[in-house]
Amino acid sequence: MLSPTEETSAKGASSVAPLPPDALIIVPVRNAVLFPGLVFPVAVGRPKSVMAAQQAVREQSQVGILMQRDAEVDDPEPADMHRIGTVASIVRYITAPDGTHHLVCQGEQRFQIQEFLHGWPFLVARVVRLPEQETRTPEIEARFVNLKAQAVESIELLPQAPAELLAAMQSIEQPSALADFAVAYMDTKPAEKQEILETLDIAARMEKVSRILAHRIEVLRLSQKIGQQTKAALDERQREVLLREQMAAIQRELGEGDEGKNAEMAELGQAIAKAGMPKEVEDQARKELRRLQRMPEAAGEYGMIRTYLDWLIELPWALPDESPIDINEARRVLDEDHYGLDKIKRRIVEFLAVRKLAPQGKAPILCFVGPPGVGKTSLGQSIARAMNRKFVRVALGGVHDEAEIRGHRRTYIGALPGNIIQAIRKAGTRNCVMMLDEIDKMGSGIQGDPSAAMLEVLDPEQNGTFRDNYLGVPFDLSRVVFLTTANMLDTIPGPLRDRMEIISLAGYTADEKLQIARRYLVRRQMEANGLQSGQVEITDEAVRDIIDHYTREAGVRNLEREIGKALRHAAVRFAEGQSEAIRVGREDLVTILGAPRFEDEVAMRTSVPGVATGLAWTPVGGDILFIEATRTPGGGRLILTGQLGDVMKESAQAALSIVKNQAAQLGIDGGSFAKTDIHIHVPAGATPKDGPSAGVAMFMALTSLMTDRTVRSDTAMTGEVSLRGLVLPVGGIKEKVVAAHRAGIKRVMLPARNRKDFEEIPEEARGQLEFVWLERVEEAVAAGLDAAAASGAGTAKTAALAET
Repeated sequence: MLSPTEETSAKGASSVAPLPPDALIIVPVRNAVLFPGLVFPVAVGRPKSVMAAQQAVREQSQVGILMQRDAEVDDPEPADMHRIGTVASIVRYITAPDGTHHLVCQGEQRFQIQEFLHGWPFLVARVVRLPEQETRTPEIEARFVNLKAQAVESIELLPQAPAELLAAMQSIEQPSALADFAVAYMDTKPAEKQEILETLDIAARMEKVSRILAHRIEVLRLSQKIGQQTKAALDERQREVLLREQMAAIQRELGEGDEGKNAEMAELGQAIAKAGMPKEVEDQARKELRRLQRMPEAAGEYGMIRTYLDWLIELPWALPDESPIDINEARRVLDEDHYGLDKIKRRIVEFLAVRKLAPQGKAPILCFVGPPGVGKTSLGQSIARAMNRKFVRVALGGVHDEAEIRGHRRTYIGALPGNIIQAIRKAGTRNCVMMLDEIDKMGSGIQGDPSAAMLEVLDPEQNGTFRDNYLGVPFDLSRVVFLTTANMLDTIPGPLRDRMEIISLAGYTADEKLQIARRYLVRRQMEANGLQSGQVEITDEAVRDIIDHYTREAGVRNLEREIGKALRHAAVRFAEGQSEAIRVGREDLVTILGAPRFEDEVAMRTSVPGVATGLAWTPVGGDILFIEATRTPGGGRLILTGQLGDVMKESAQAALSIVKNQAAQLGIDGGSFAKTDIHIHVPAGATPKDGPSAGVAMFMALTSLMTDRTVRSDTAMTGEVSLRGLVLPVGGIKEKVVAAHRAGIKRVMLPARNRKDFEEIPEEARGQLEFVWLERVEEAVAAGLDAAAASGAGTAKTAALAET
């Protein structure tokens, strides 16, 4: 029924044509579906919908509630509407004070659109009413029983579900009504409800509703379980808090109070006073202690603050009395721990002397760079012994998080100070010797760049106020003696490298390795394998053979392993009951260690034209490499193999150009190059190689090939070449010369502009090697090639190849 105001509005409305008998006024709705048998409120606000509702009320006719396909469309056309809806009777038409219109509709039955009609100011369509099929087969009865049980369970799982809804559900006797009622009151998507409305077959409709209900029941069960668990956790926490309050009240009544906590706070206060903290740090510690006193022990932050105070108390804030540095004792310690390394020891003694004369001065940070196994870390231990200070080592290999250097903030669970502060706490003193091992192995990631954090740590001008994120207060690192180690400098950022003084450690010569083995390695391995002095003797010849034929390294780690194998062989015999002393000689090595792994292949490889011995630098020390060249009939191509880098390929091209340019002086037929393919190969193809230092070796290999004269087998060379034939300087001379000496080379050809590096070469290598200093490549030809051709005249062979 219309109110008087609404009747007046309806009478004033313009008259419209009457509807055909099978036509129905359509009221479009958004995201809502009305089912038969249910009462449903509809808010109408669009002008067409208002006119349609008022016309239906005026004519006391039914309307068709139809959901539009896209809820965003404000003025839906017939194409925007679904084709199946519900015929509804208008129970009440209401106009709210704010001007909005509302319908209360009761669904009667489904209908299907036949066609939309034109000529009305609202949607009108010819429809076919779809009666329900209430056939009661055994299948439908079974589905009906199951669906009712699911519907009842879903209502019971709802929090604060109304009892009337459960009673209404249980009173339904028709399968179609049950399916419509269950899905109507279910929290599901409008599209799924529309799909149920459009399903006319009762069995199929009940199956779909049952499937949706089953999913909904599982969700409600999980939600109920989670809610119960959460409530139980909260109840337990409230119970714990209540019991603690009751316990505190009982203790106060008994006169006990917080004596235990007060005693603990007093003990912490005394520890803070004795820690020798700077005033700023002590003020921070007292502030945190006052917070801890006011905080109940059950609070989550209590343990965090207590741990923080423990860190502040246990750090060595006060500077201990330093014993004077004895330079003579320092020399003795260095000589006792390391053989050779005279220049390194001299620099360390200078470092210690400066520390003795100016203990408050800013000492440089020493960085020991060299291949593995040459004693970089043990040098740091010797420095600590010489200075009579605690030694602590921090491994930086693989560190990729800045927080591992600066620490995590206390707001994070499980936060700790960085590795620097942890190492100082471990050392127990603020003037320790700290070895930052493998500083070149640090990486960077999404957590920051740890090398950037190291800039402050290793800067003597800044580390006096180093601030760890966990501590939140400055800590003085200026009295810490920092030492660093690295295998190579290329991966260390420039600003960080600039803060350190680089001390290079090249590999050991064979004689140095022999002395190291006699003085340190044999004794250490005998102790490690449980052997007593006098039980086993390893001859110097056996150690020399192990150095030459079983190891090929810059350091001595593999040498120590092989000596350990020989001693374990003896340990087995002693464990079996042998009492006589065992002597391990050269003749026993094949039995104990197997066949020799390395041999002198220099003479064998360079015995044919086209092969030259070059010198290379690697991150694990110097090494020798062979440049091989050969030629075949072809069209003048240059073929390069052996996994060469771009710079090395360019060196090969430059060397070939020089050979072509100097063909007449070298006795080579210049026309042969156009009919010859030249192939340059550097063996060990699985290893990447790059750099310009092989230019001289490539030139000599090509010259040897084209002149049919072999390169001297006792000679190795290094140097970059220019197109004018100049020999340019290269790096790594010390490591390369040591590698040549280790490989049995007698002569080395080096760029003349590298004479400045001569003093860096170990004295033993300088005394046993002949050095040829090169200004131009012609000097290399004169000094490096054998005088006569390997077979016949080189020019004749070249001419014959060209004619072929």
